[in-house]
Amino acid sequence: MARADKNNKMKRRSARELREMFLSYFEGHGCRRYASFPLVPDDPTLLFTVAGMVPFKPYFLGLRTPEVTRAVTSQKCIRTNDIDNVGRTARHHTFFEMLGNFSFGDYFKKEIIPWAWTFLTEHVGLDPDRLYATIFLDDDEACGMWKDLVGLPDDRIYRLGEDDNFWAAGPTGPCGPCSEIIYDPGPEFSCGKPGCGVGCSCDRYLEIWNLVFMQFSRDESGTLTPLPKKNIDTGMGLERLSSVVQRVRGDFETDLFKPVIDRACELAGITYGGSAKGDLSVRVISDHLRASAFMIADGVLPANDGPGYVLRRLIRRSVRYGRMAGIDRAFLCELLPAVNEIMGDPYIELIEHRSAIEQVISLEEDRFGRTLEQGMNILDQELAKLKGGGSLPGEAAFLLYDTYGFPLELTEEIASESGISVAKEGFDREMDRQKKRARAASKQTAAVIAKNVYTELADRFGVTPFDGYESLSETAEVLAIVKGGALSDELSAGEEAEIVLSRTPFYAERGGQIGDTGRLLGEGVCFEAEDTVYPSGGLIAHRGRLSEGFIKVGATVEAAVDSKRRGAIQRHHTATHLLHESLCRVLGAHVRQAGSLVTPDFLRFDYNHFAPLTQEQAAQVESMVYEQVLSDIPVLTSVMKYSDARRLGVKALFEEKYGDTVRVLEIPGFSAELCGGTHTASTGRVGLFKITKDEGIGSGVRRITASCGSSSLKLFQESASALRAVCEALGSGAESAAARVEALLREMQELERKNQDLVLESMTESSRASVKRAVRVDGVTVVAEKFNGASRDMLRRIGDRIKRMEPDSVVLLAGLGEGEVSLVCMASDSAVKRGVHAGSLVREISAKIGGSGGGKPAMGQGGGRDSAHLDGILSEAGDMVRAQIAE
Repeated sequence: MARADKNNKMKRRSARELREMFLSYFEGHGCRRYASFPLVPDDPTLLFTVAGMVPFKPYFLGLRTPEVTRAVTSQKCIRTNDIDNVGRTARHHTFFEMLGNFSFGDYFKKEIIPWAWTFLTEHVGLDPDRLYATIFLDDDEACGMWKDLVGLPDDRIYRLGEDDNFWAAGPTGPCGPCSEIIYDPGPEFSCGKPGCGVGCSCDRYLEIWNLVFMQFSRDESGTLTPLPKKNIDTGMGLERLSSVVQRVRGDFETDLFKPVIDRACELAGITYGGSAKGDLSVRVISDHLRASAFMIADGVLPANDGPGYVLRRLIRRSVRYGRMAGIDRAFLCELLPAVNEIMGDPYIELIEHRSAIEQVISLEEDRFGRTLEQGMNILDQELAKLKGGGSLPGEAAFLLYDTYGFPLELTEEIASESGISVAKEGFDREMDRQKKRARAASKQTAAVIAKNVYTELADRFGVTPFDGYESLSETAEVLAIVKGGALSDELSAGEEAEIVLSRTPFYAERGGQIGDTGRLLGEGVCFEAEDTVYPSGGLIAHRGRLSEGFIKVGATVEAAVDSKRRGAIQRHHTATHLLHESLCRVLGAHVRQAGSLVTPDFLRFDYNHFAPLTQEQAAQVESMVYEQVLSDIPVLTSVMKYSDARRLGVKALFEEKYGDTVRVLEIPGFSAELCGGTHTASTGRVGLFKITKDEGIGSGVRRITASCGSSSLKLFQESASALRAVCEALGSGAESAAARVEALLREMQELERKNQDLVLESMTESSRASVKRAVRVDGVTVVAEKFNGASRDMLRRIGDRIKRMEPDSVVLLAGLGEGEVSLVCMASDSAVKRGVHAGSLVREISAKIGGSGGGKPAMGQGGGRDSAHLDGILSEAGDMVRAQIAE
């Protein structure tokens, strides 16, 4: 009873309050607060950010030196490995927030253990008597600290094995024991089994917080060596903490989910708690919609692979669970205001990209609505085969699940209405196979990012100072030479390498802008820099070939950028910003950059929109860009805090990873974006601007290619030259050229039609002789003939004429083209009644000539490439028809 009284003193707090309490608490302990990093990490081993430590992984692995030694975040995370459990349990989610604090060689166990205890008991107000700790089997150090520094008795400290309480980044590398803080909400949450206690999988003993002590390095033999600098990585799920503080039975009853669930229930006309099926549906919807909104806000768009495939799957699952709840129309966008109300503070990206989120979800929901109908048609066909009894094959149920997004429960429910069960064994077998394939291909692992020569250089030299905003040439020292992937002290003429300088005016490829080219010059030395890249972190490398002389590490060179090429790149980069803002103003606020490429010859701009640019819209965009060019507005840059830039409404691009300090590029009165690239001094220097192509490159993503400056001038000159040549050939002026071409095309089409009619008449006349030579089989006239140069359409027209001449007939026609044979077979109703199947005839003949074909009883089409034996095959048509009738 005393425990219940203590727990009742715990103040109910919103998730928003708990998030801020955690961040502020660790700021008070010297931690740098970081805003949540993007859901798609800068990590080739991961599809999504799956834990709070992911953005700091290079620091834990020793690949980079951290800018601070203490950090705290509330990190957005996505995990889909347990997606089928979402909504079925109280705790599984695809999207969640991980509260985490980190130490990079700073504080360790004796600090974090009492800090964690104090936060939970004194700040959050959890009853100390309800808290337990688990530790690794032989971690006596942690055990002593729980007892001596916190006062936790032995009977509330549990020692567990490596599977539960030991963390590793991979088979080798940093690792260490961990300690989990467990909360007991009370016996009413127990599963009731005799052995229910700490470690039970029910909802009574909840893991609240995991403290990872990274103190060892494991080698290939499995030997653990103490690290010279020990690290801390902790993680606490905001959803779970909220459920405990708000005294509800599961995460879905917290204020992070309940408003979305309530709105979904309202749309479905159901009551939460009214039925298991309804509760499952709205829980899945609330979880998946949160995940979808955040993924789109971070720049993920529906696709058939990668993060986009996960997004597509989540939206489609939401739609089908809406159908299960009784919502038979598009509804997801009606739930977004509830998501924004809950999560818009502090995640302003949900508000800033609200229009894009709505458009992407609406389009995908509409498309899946049509897919859902296709799946229903397939299920209806499968059920019809069983005729009211038996069992639907599990393989068919899995096809509906995997391809058309049908949950097994939905298939079972529909099948049961027809008195049919589902063979779950086959479904489970297929599901196991898919999971094995997924595990084999999964990127969601803790794979080790290996050190290499570039990470070592980045660790040694840090960030290369870039002076290319102010100057295109400067003197620098050669710090390193990388030749064939290995460090070298020297480079001889003719050899290729990458050179790292003490500082550089060369811009390295980043943010869509390609790297600079130019030369590194010394006395008798010339290194042709063909590209500039970031091989690791902020280290800049000049990639190219030594065309003259001999160069050693420590030498002094003059780094000179190709100024003409850089100028052309700058024009296209500034034009990209003008284009981006113009698209937003012409098409709508939902437009967002989804990728870009800036070169000296053209720019490529990917953006989310769901229809091609019309000619009028393209003209509007071009005019808007050119209006800014003619105004010759100064292009301004400034450096400020990222948080200040966001508050000012500066556009931030999803594919970029921003630090605390950012560079803002502003075209006053028109646009402001975060950008680290190089630009013209004013908009007037962009010059001529022209959109050359707008094309779709994915679901809801389009790509514009455009050019400006000298490139556009060349384009206009080439277009004018081509137009002059056309006008001369037509004998008309430019203003009437289009009309003249249209008239000629109509005239050509009419001549082509008349020619086709003449050819058809000639072939029809030839076919009359074929009819006379035709054989009769059981009262059916079999006509078989070939024609040179006849298309499949022409064969059908000839066949129709022959059928009018011979109503009771089978007509088999072949058209010989360049390297191919087209086949058409037509059978009259009377022939079909006798057993003739035109599609089967075509299939059989196509196979004999190295092709394929088929069709219905009255009409078949096909073809092949081997015409050598065609005459003999056609002569056997009567026998083939006779065989079909005999069957």
